[in-house]
Amino acid sequence: MHAEAGSYGLILPLLILLGATVAAAPIARRFGLSAVVGYLAAGIVIGPFGFSLFSDSGTILNLAELGIVLLLFLIGLELKLSRLSALKRAIFGLGFLQLSVTTLVFIPLAIYGLGLGLAGAIVASIALAMSATSIALQILDERGDLQAPYGQRAFAILLFQDMAVVPILALIPLLSPWQVNDGGGFWSGATKAAEVAGIVIAVFLAGRYLLNPVFQLLARSNAREVMTAAALLVVIGTGLALQAAGMSMGLGAFLAGLVLAESSYRHELEADIEPFRGLLLALFFMGIGMSIDVDVVRQNAVLLVAGAIVVTLLKAGIIWLLAMLFRKGRTEPLRTGAIMTSAGEFAFVLIPLGLSIVVLTTKQASLVTALAGITMLIGPPFATLVEWLRKRKQDSVEPVYDTAGLEQTHGSVLIIGFGRFGQIVSQCLLAQEIDVTVIDNDAEMIEAVARFGFKIYYGDGARLDVLRAAHADKMRLIAVCTNGSENTERIVDIIQANFPDTKLYVRSFDRASTLALLGKNVDYEIRETFESAISFGEATLAGLGVDEETVNEIVSDVRSRDRERLALQQAGGLYAGVDKMRRVKPKPEPLTGKKRESQPLNPEAKVVIEKEERKEKAAEAAERPDSIP
Repeated sequence: MHAEAGSYGLILPLLILLGATVAAAPIARRFGLSAVVGYLAAGIVIGPFGFSLFSDSGTILNLAELGIVLLLFLIGLELKLSRLSALKRAIFGLGFLQLSVTTLVFIPLAIYGLGLGLAGAIVASIALAMSATSIALQILDERGDLQAPYGQRAFAILLFQDMAVVPILALIPLLSPWQVNDGGGFWSGATKAAEVAGIVIAVFLAGRYLLNPVFQLLARSNAREVMTAAALLVVIGTGLALQAAGMSMGLGAFLAGLVLAESSYRHELEADIEPFRGLLLALFFMGIGMSIDVDVVRQNAVLLVAGAIVVTLLKAGIIWLLAMLFRKGRTEPLRTGAIMTSAGEFAFVLIPLGLSIVVLTTKQASLVTALAGITMLIGPPFATLVEWLRKRKQDSVEPVYDTAGLEQTHGSVLIIGFGRFGQIVSQCLLAQEIDVTVIDNDAEMIEAVARFGFKIYYGDGARLDVLRAAHADKMRLIAVCTNGSENTERIVDIIQANFPDTKLYVRSFDRASTLALLGKNVDYEIRETFESAISFGEATLAGLGVDEETVNEIVSDVRSRDRERLALQQAGGLYAGVDKMRRVKPKPEPLTGKKRESQPLNPEAKVVIEKEERKEKAAEAAERPDSIP
């Protein structure tokens, strides 16, 4: 049975595709795989090589290619000039080297390993050299490392790959053996180039001077569907304009996103387009899955598994070596390489393109598509394995702290921890020209702040030998600015036990940490968010028009109540002193007004009703301003 046939028209095929989409992603996630892998597998299952619910994947791919167009629009929308400037060295240095070196290494492997021709090998190598944005960013998000240095390097590589997609899509058709001279000569080529340039200039001018006023006008209608329709109109219309000029539709969408990147409606456009992009991309990957020849995969299973392992190891190794050129150390570059091994989503755009321009046969396209899918399968487990090995090695190797450098210091204040909090503290001390010694156990952070001229020593404040090397016994004051209560309290215990005469000022993580530190009798402690929250509340009251005198009284009252509550908590535990907190007191009111007076059914009920009425009148009188207490 084919889903396209029957009396249901498009409803039954649509129902099957939506059902496959809904089922594929959760199942893939359940096994720790990318949703893309789930969509590919779903396409195989419902396609002509599975249950044959669909006999032709071409129709689905033609519609779902709009997902790629929308994805390119969103990529352009993300490429703000300020963002590019901050990561320009990593993007255009590391990103360019990764894509070009990996492609060059893969070309001979594709020729001799998969039996491809040179043009087909170039297409396949570029497809496999690119990395899956969805998988890499998901891994970083789960680890909380999106802002870590290795996470930023991975993001820079992915960003360059996204930027490279458009020129790659434009240049790959030149590899086709059917590219012939149409006889137009120089003037024909010049005319075509001028036509494309004119459309591109028109797109930029429209984006800069026309689209913002149009979107502003549409926004006044307060009709969300109108904004969504306008966003789709801009994307598809620009894409068709470039396609009519002989360029790709994706290039037009990318340019539309680029010119709207600085628009005030950027985030609303992104929110409007995102649901369509996600659904159409899911259909696109299912269409790719339908086109995979399962018989070809079965016949070449050993070759594909071996090839996927080789691709994974080579990509990780190449990125590791290149990343080491941009930073010292070996572990962090390896982490960058480990999360980038899966073939990119655009592999499933480039491979059908190679098939359409006849540089890949159907069998070769199925092989390369399957190979890309298998790298997506083994990529996340490989990244997990590398992270586990890294942590195991880190735990077994004793860190070498800079005790020799610390012994040469002569500061009068020791700052332990140089994160955001410690950096601000140091600014105050340096402004008074106080000699400061700073130690921190985050090697990446030390390297980062060194670019701003800070000399930070690598050391753990919870190690007595490090504290002695830093001359903690000669310090006038030690400022513990570390994050997290457990580590902070351990450092405090060590300092108090070994340097009892040194003043100890401590950053407190939360209220429970404050109580613990007060119990240890430190010289000074402050909750890291208390003062900023007080200032924020003070500014909020002022912004609401409350007069300055009242604001000061309120802030003073909040501080006083907090001190009293802390005193009660020291004696009675964390939950003592709750009455000192100001809370919104609920004022019970009936859901509906009283429609008629209550009528007593007997003398006893009459007495009760009269008593309640007297209470209500007394309460109302007490609330009036002129009432007498």
